[in-house]
Amino acid sequence: MANNTLSVTDNRTGKKYELPIEEGDVIRAADLRQIKVGKDDFGLMSYDPAFTNTASCRSRITYIDGDKGILRYRGYPIEELAEKSNYLEVAYLIVKGELPDREHYERWENNIKIHTMVHENIKKFMEGYRYDAHPMGMLLGTVGALSTFYPDANDIHDLESRRLQTRRLIGKMPTLAAFAYRHTKGLPYVYPDNDLSYTGNLLSMLFKMTELKYKPDPVLERALDVLFILHADHEQNCSANAMRAVGSSQPDPYACAAAAVAALYGPLHGGANEAAIRMLMEIGSVSNIPAMIRKVKEGERRLMGFGHRVYKNYDPRAKILKEMAAQVFEVTGRNPLIDIAIELERIALQDEYFISHKLYPNVDFYSGIIYQAMGFPMTMFPVLFAIPRTSGWMAQWAEMVRDSEQKIARPRQIYVGEPIRHYSELASRPKPTQREDAVSEAI
Repeated sequence: MANNTLSVTDNRTGKKYELPIEEGDVIRAADLRQIKVGKDDFGLMSYDPAFTNTASCRSRITYIDGDKGILRYRGYPIEELAEKSNYLEVAYLIVKGELPDREHYERWENNIKIHTMVHENIKKFMEGYRYDAHPMGMLLGTVGALSTFYPDANDIHDLESRRLQTRRLIGKMPTLAAFAYRHTKGLPYVYPDNDLSYTGNLLSMLFKMTELKYKPDPVLERALDVLFILHADHEQNCSANAMRAVGSSQPDPYACAAAAVAALYGPLHGGANEAAIRMLMEIGSVSNIPAMIRKVKEGERRLMGFGHRVYKNYDPRAKILKEMAAQVFEVTGRNPLIDIAIELERIALQDEYFISHKLYPNVDFYSGIIYQAMGFPMTMFPVLFAIPRTSGWMAQWAEMVRDSEQKIARPRQIYVGEPIRHYSELASRPKPTQREDAVSEAI
């Protein structure tokens, strides 16, 4: 037993404690509470802004080894899935835990496709947005609105209800995304075509014009499949954490998914590939790369698309996309930004500064270049992220609902505000001090 404990000596009191170590390298934060200086002491807490070293759950969905550049869904290497699978099959794997046989895959595909249509009132709801509304803002509001259309989704502890809501949301997300895109273009909405594949149908709803039957380019259709596989889940990222945190108060999954979309909206998450594209556009040409490198090393700029909270090695997803970009360019024409990206990567990976800081290209570095080549405006990049991540969100949410250890999310805090003060009447209050002005300005 001694080999599976952590011995702690509190030098304030001289007391010694034995904390159990679980699963090889985990201690429970609540075990720190026993370490006190007096009976009225709350007990020791860990302080971990942004949860950089805190596990909030046990999960069977996604495994990442950032030091080795490993990403697996349910044990399957991402490289194998990207090469051999398609998004709907991977979504089944993520949601249900196993790859389907042919019968179960065909049933799953049909169950997703019958939920691609949305209520006509949802269409009218989306028509109410301004012509220049951000597509991600439209998606955020509309996913939340689905909560009002499916009151049966409140029965979150019923297995069949959870399965139904999962199929609904995976099926409807491409439709909502395409409607948002068409709205920003002033084009009529295109209804789903369930004769097409999941990604082929999305391309049809996005780009169909006057043709009677849209035929997606097979290279672009496959490229979307691979992009969607790579973005399907990624452990306890910001949006997955939002899905779980909101879900811990037990609302329906549409409310939780709206929170996840909101988390994905930010430039540090779903908008990161847009930031990378804008950086490459700012660089402008290969000859300007050394100047950008110098600014980054001097702390004046950040190299967008490089580095990751988890990966301290080359992001395995970036390797796949770098290779796939060439195939896409054969159809769309070469995106000139790729030359800047490849040269920037080459220089950075030979520079001791970036090597020592473990700054390697991540998935955002190449995904934006591919999306841009396919004709998507940058405002659509996070929307295209949200579509495949829906399967991961729903799997994370369902796992949280079934976890008996989970309670409503309620982090502790370290209070650093004023001690007790007493109310004084308005007329008798002194003028604010400089410190109080600073606090007001901060808010």
